[in-house]
Amino acid sequence: MSPESAGDAAGRVTSVERSVEVMFDLARSSAAQGVTDISGRLGISKAVVHRILTSLRGSGLVVVDPSSRLYSLGPAVLELAAAYRSNLDVRTLALDVMRELVDATQETATLSVLHDGRRVYVDQITPKREVRMTVQVGSSFPLHAGASSKAFLAWLPAPKRLSCLSAPLDPVTESTIVDADELSRELEQIREQGFAVSMGERQPGAASVAAPLFDDTMQPVAVLSVCGPLQRFRPEVGAVAVEVLRATRSLSRKLGAPFD
Repeated sequence: MSPESAGDAAGRVTSVERSVEVMFDLARSSAAQGVTDISGRLGISKAVVHRILTSLRGSGLVVVDPSSRLYSLGPAVLELAAAYRSNLDVRTLALDVMRELVDATQETATLSVLHDGRRVYVDQITPKREVRMTVQVGSSFPLHAGASSKAFLAWLPAPKRLSCLSAPLDPVTESTIVDADELSRELEQIREQGFAVSMGERQPGAASVAAPLFDDTMQPVAVLSVCGPLQRFRPEVGAVAVEVLRATRSLSRKLGAPFD
């Protein structure tokens, strides 16, 4: 490669990097931005910023208000986000995090999704200890029984949540909450603290902590849980909840959820 060609290639790379910086700057801004604002934050000349914005406008990645001359992200960004989500396998995404949860808690980690109004286990990782909890991958459960189910139910849109609460709440175990008012109060607490807890509500002698994975619209797309034998697990609920929330926040960010 000639010195001139190498220089041109380096210039193109720099241009792409600066374009990416401008787009991320717009993404992190709570309002539309002017050329001067972007230039000042990024340390890029106003002429270069204006040239980048003009180029991005051509592909719909950026739009400008004709009266204020302020810029914001454009509709083409949604196309990129949709393509990312369509190619995203939640099970693959969660695998390493589930392993980390098992290492940190020495209990079983599970992943659940919604299907036909019920919660379905789609994966689990178990610890290397003799006494441990296991689940049957592919089995489904109602949304009022157990931590993973309640973690889904708590964040479903209000009409779907109320429809579930108005249906008969059949007991799965003696500890399953079957009173709609009591369950409604618990769902409110779950939303406030960010996670759900079950002590024998789905399976006698088992306990779990669960929290949802959110997408960019803050809808639950899956639930991650840690479960173990009730007597061993009960004293560890607080510590496990911290680990589960850390894991689900990390995964939710990768799904586009607007967590800091």
